[in-house]
Amino acid sequence: MEITGKIIQLLPLQTGQGKNGVWKKQDFVIETDGQYPKKVCISAWGDKISENMLTVGKEVTVSFDIESREFNGRWYTDVRAWRVDEASASTAETPYYAPPAAPETNSRAVSSEFLASGGDSKDDLPF
Repeated sequence: MEITGKIIQLLPLQTGQGKNGVWKKQDFVIETDGQYPKKVCISAWGDKISENMLTVGKEVTVSFDIESREFNGRWYTDVRAWRVDEASASTAETPYYAPPAAPETNSRAVSSEFLASGGDSKDDLPF
């Protein structure tokens, strides 16, 4: 999945020691553009953390995965970034969701062709 928005908050960097070595995690919040802006908290892990890319006020495009897990009867959901890019001018202007354009129809041309044929032919359908 992919989302474009402006970074509005950086949460504190978290680090720790695991069985595979040192790990680090950076959570950040982006806000989408549009009539109804959405705020999404996203986690970046390890080498996906880039200080020059993750700065407040920067417009970014984030590719991410969503994963949920259960622990003691409660469900927890993570939004994990696997790629963070600076938003280009073309993607920054694209809304978060754009409905598909309706196909153009030319009903006037169909009906005029039908009328020109006299309208009595059994093979000509008016629609």
